Amino acid sequence: MAVREKFDDDLQALRDQLLQLGSLAEIALTQSFEALKTKNNDLALQVLENDAKIDLLDEEINDFAILLIAKQQPVAIDLRRIIVAIKIATDVERMADFAVNIAKSAIRIGEQPFVISLNKLEKMHNIAVNMLSLTLKAYYEEDVVAAKKVADMDDEVDRLYGETIRELLERTKAHPDAMSQITQLSFTARYIERIADHATNIAENVFYLVKGKHYDLND
Repeated sequence: MAVREKFDDDLQALRDQLLQLGSLAEIALTQSFEALKTKNNDLALQVLENDAKIDLLDEEINDFAILLIAKQQPVAIDLRRIIVAIKIATDVERMADFAVNIAKSAIRIGEQPFVISLNKLEKMHNIAVNMLSLTLKAYYEEDVVAAKKVADMDDEVDRLYGETIRELLERTKAHPDAMSQITQLSFTARYIERIADHATNIAENVFYLVKGKHYDLND
């Protein structure tokens, strides 16, 4: 096998690993919110247990990427592909960490009746998960048009986050005995907002990969 062909195969393997990491993170995000919504502690604990697999795969991606740089000494677009893979893996792993945090909040809330409707939180969550899926597709296909859509979705998450926090603050007066739950739901809203921010980071890295320069999609 020619050197270039082997390198192309390695780059493809790196992309495939990254998509696998994204798939595991998406599952964790979906399961964590489902655990919160349905008060399912077993599902929340499953998210916590599965996080070790995500961490291990993130380490494998980083090790493989560093090995490719050391062995191949790539330049230009090839180097960007490897650097971007490392950056995206970091963002995805952090998103999975937030899924763990949501699962922990679900466990802490337990069987308490919710003091607010979870509709806005669920909408935020669904948008954030869709952002992750779209950014990974944009990365794989090197599609900046799809990446740009993610920034617009982030604006909607930010709007819902503000509304949710205001609603929770209002509930502190009517439900002073539920401060622990209100705190955990506020944390959850923040975790989802940060997940969306990391998806936007991935979108920005897609722009860097394709265009060779950095763009701030939050402007």
